[in-house]
Amino acid sequence: MKSNLSFYRRLAMLAVLLTALVQTSSLQASDGHGEPHDGEHIKEYNPVETILHHVKDEHYWTFYSTTDDHGHEHHYGINLPVILYVEGKGFEFFGSSEFLHHKPVKGKFGSYENHHEHISSVDGDHIYDLSLTKNAASTGLSVLLLIIIFSAISKGYKNNAGKAPSGIQSFFEPLIVYMRDEVIKPNLGHNTDRFLPYLLTLFFFILFNNLLGLLPGGANASGNISFTMLMAIFTLIITNINGNKEYWGHIFATPGVPGWLLPIMIPVEIIGIFTKPIALMLRLFANITGGHIVLLSFMSLVFILEAAWVGGVASFIIVPLYFMEIFVAFLQAYIFTMLSALFIGSAVAEHH
Repeated sequence: MKSNLSFYRRLAMLAVLLTALVQTSSLQASDGHGEPHDGEHIKEYNPVETILHHVKDEHYWTFYSTTDDHGHEHHYGINLPVILYVEGKGFEFFGSSEFLHHKPVKGKFGSYENHHEHISSVDGDHIYDLSLTKNAASTGLSVLLLIIIFSAISKGYKNNAGKAPSGIQSFFEPLIVYMRDEVIKPNLGHNTDRFLPYLLTLFFFILFNNLLGLLPGGANASGNISFTMLMAIFTLIITNINGNKEYWGHIFATPGVPGWLLPIMIPVEIIGIFTKPIALMLRLFANITGGHIVLLSFMSLVFILEAAWVGGVASFIIVPLYFMEIFVAFLQAYIFTMLSALFIGSAVAEHH
């Protein structure tokens, strides 16, 4: 019971911190004032802009925006830090809300502009953008949630040794046991314990990011090609570092293949090393991004047609579609982990 209270207390503290951050950054709207002005109204709905805004990364984490009677935009969200390294000069630091004015931002070493989330120097300096973007912040949030939740689960196992699981431990244990016994162990056999920490971390990390992307105002982190590429690279490295002599022998001296065919087979096998993680990368990226676009497209119909009956009809489509997206979030995390276990298992398997 104490571990459960400690877990919920940590979650409450996290919620308070996030709320304070949002409230503080909301005061930094595009015109520098706090509360919305009188006569402010919701800007005209643009479905393409809304959908692309969600699936793409950005420097300012926008939750919603409005336009007043004078045509001035006001954005409300999280003011993320912009970190730029100007070659030969040093680092520049300022808030991403500075770019909401649609004017160049003046720093210590010059001025900078943000064109479609690509920051460049007005003075022609070569810069490196090391900013904390929306997707990076969302990924960091998922890591924080994983640490909090699985620290509580670990503590629960210690306190409930020999007893039935309880609280948050009882919720996650079926998922952990299923992934271990039905997905990872059949592919890795006696090597299961060796790679279990990585594969379970991979599954829950992708799952949490998939689910966070479905929250209102959430970031499409796992639908970003950089995110999926990094996950695929981890699997590529772990697979090939742990590959045994049979694995490498199959690549450079394929059994049963005549010697004169090896100059053809070896390049094909080497290409196969990279096509496997590329397939992992593209599958997760395409399914998550495509699902978000389809869901947002149906939601946009309500605002495009501007008819009350459309909202009622659309709800019969949107609600089941939303639950399907939740199912896809679990499914894609499962598939990525299963294929990673399969690739690693094929590299460490002992052939007889």
